[in-house]
This record gives sequence, C-alpha cells and structure tokens, in this order.
Amino acid sequence: MNILSATFLCSSQKVTQCPTDERREFAFIGRSNVGKSSLINMLTGRPGLAKVSGTPGKTRLINHFIINDQWALVDLPGYGYAKVSRRERSGFSSLITDYVLNRTQLYYLFVLVDSRHEPQRIDLEFIRFLGTNGVPFGIVFTKADKLSQAQLNRNIALYGQRLREEWEELPQMFVTSSEKGRGRDEILDFIENCLEQS
Repeated sequence: MNILSATFLCSSQKVTQCPTDERREFAFIGRSNVGKSSLINMLTGRPGLAKVSGTPGKTRLINHFIINDQWALVDLPGYGYAKVSRRERSGFSSLITDYVLNRTQLYYLFVLVDSRHEPQRIDLEFIRFLGTNGVPFGIVFTKADKLSQAQLNRNIALYGQRLREEWEELPQMFVTSSEKGRGRDEILDFIENCLEQS
C-alpha cells in the first residue's frame, strides 16, 4: 500500500464523540512509551503526524487520522502508566474498553509491545481481554533495532510460549523498527488485504 495522504481528523474524549462515518478503523494501542507515535509516523511517512513525547502517558484522547481518504488510523491512549492519577488511570481504562468493545467501525487492533522486554503481565492481561471478547488483533513488536537478532528472536519466542499456554492459535505478529522503517510494508500490506476482503 502506498500512503498518498494522511491527515489528522479529530481527537475524542469519549467514544460517542468519535466520527460517525463508516470508514474501517485500524487502531494502535500499547503500554505507555512503547513507541506508538513513532510507529504511526513511520507507517504514514509523515514525521510530525502523531506527536512524539518522551513523557509516557501523553496520549489521553482517541486520535483519528484519515489515510488515502479510504480508512482511519486510530491512535489510542496507552495503558498501564503509573504516574497519572488513579482517577485518570480508570478513565483511560474505561475509554479504551469502551472503544475496543463498542466501536463498530473498529476492524483490527494492533497491540504494540516493546521487543526489548520479556512478556509483561499487563500486556498479557490486555491480550487475554481481547481474546475473551473476540476482538481481532495482532501483536507489533517495536524497537527491534535496539537489540541483537538473537535477543529479538528469543523475546518473540518467549511471547509465543506464553501465549500458547492459553491460545490454540497465535495472533498475527509483526516486527518493527521506527528508526529503520522495518515492518512498514508488512503492516500496510496487511491493512490493504483487510480492506480488499471487506
């Protein structure tokens, strides 16, 4: 897929404020500071499209971007960041769960995990939540350039082992590096195939 246009549409504080059109939505979510904004900018080829911050927990709204006037890329708030207030944490969680469970335009959810770390409890819990509720999703390993290929393979294999404890079939997995552009074609081709089938 070639990205010919990528424009910011709106930010929403709740799901009822999200756009009412029927465009398919491909959403991106992950722990705070997992590299979501950098990945979105890399995928779209627009360096300033999603705001990159060194401060975890910066995205607190649902951000919609329209790609090629055809589909929506949705930037969801990060989960599991401890330095925001308890009230805000519960707000993130209700905002995320409301979108994931009730947004009819959501076609696919990309769950970002940091490839430098072994499986984290909060990521596994979120993945379990998606499986329990039948939400279609894949796993995107970010920051693959930050470790050796052997370490990367080991951590991805560990994820596979942990998931096989509960899953008969593993979700689709993508390996990315925002700095190197790795994984861009795989994710965009996957989205293109989804759009052609729908």
